[in-house]
Amino acid sequence: MLTGHRTWIFENKPVIISTGTVGGPFEAEGNIPKDFDLLHDDMWLKQSTFEKAQRTMMEEATQIAVKNSLIEKEQVNFFISGDLINQITPTSFTAKTLDVPYFGLFSACATSMESLALSAFLVNSNGADYVLSGSSSHNAATEKQFRYPTEYGGQKPPTAQWTVTGAGCALVAKEGDGPRITSATIGKVVDMGMTDPFNMGGAMAPAAVDTIEQHLKERDIAPSYYDLIITGDLGYVGREITIDLLQKRNVAVTEENFKDCGLTIYRDGQPVLAGASGAACSAVVVYGHFLNLMKQQKLNRILVVATGALHSPLSVQQSDSIPCIAHAVSIESGSDIQ
Repeated sequence: MLTGHRTWIFENKPVIISTGTVGGPFEAEGNIPKDFDLLHDDMWLKQSTFEKAQRTMMEEATQIAVKNSLIEKEQVNFFISGDLINQITPTSFTAKTLDVPYFGLFSACATSMESLALSAFLVNSNGADYVLSGSSSHNAATEKQFRYPTEYGGQKPPTAQWTVTGAGCALVAKEGDGPRITSATIGKVVDMGMTDPFNMGGAMAPAAVDTIEQHLKERDIAPSYYDLIITGDLGYVGREITIDLLQKRNVAVTEENFKDCGLTIYRDGQPVLAGASGAACSAVVVYGHFLNLMKQQKLNRILVVATGALHSPLSVQQSDSIPCIAHAVSIESGSDIQ
């Protein structure tokens, strides 16, 4: 059911019956290593390129999600996923290996929640029984494409963020045990004219504000309805801007109930500057860490707002600004789901 202009309410409350999360060696040294299903000790994953390593992680995440469920891979109706690399190449090659009907997406670092929202929409409307939803990124592959190869050793400003090496996947179904997807608010492109590719948090913050405000308005709920509002990868800079803008608009968020995946995945002392980013950032942190907290009954309701910067090497070379987007999905557990 559509409520307002951009929010879907899922009356049948599709369930996340299983997940798969994979990370690299830097993530293994981070703040939440126990929330990963698989961690690698080699950035190359025994592949000849970083892009092929990213593909391998996405393949592993899908395989783990299916293995952790009670179904066979042949029962999966669709695979909905994307990444940051040239025409979502790692994801498309994963779809070839997976051999499941495939929707390829690009919403940059917002892809995780875009794919989850569309998966829930399909399942809720009886368009599918089982849908695999996910996204992935690789630090070295992304740096090479969007900034400088890591071997270059270029100096970065304190607003820059560290791309997560990992892949996260959720298996969405009509019924089963697990957290329920109750609604989704689809973002619109917000462009404030920023051009600095080393300040993604600042560029994406207005998009996060727009989607959060619209979600709360269209669902007619207060921020306190959720135990946590969780953004994807705003980092220190973007998170502070978002909280400040929301408070100025009388949206009652606080430091305590507003978390960011980019500030959750790594521990203090890791050289990530303003925090983490990447299409895998929100996927692995939500499908691993935050859903585990829900299973442990430490959280009951969360709103996940994945944020994405929709620039490209082409747009940067042509001196365009950075258009941004944020997609929100509410995930709930317990008998009091509304």
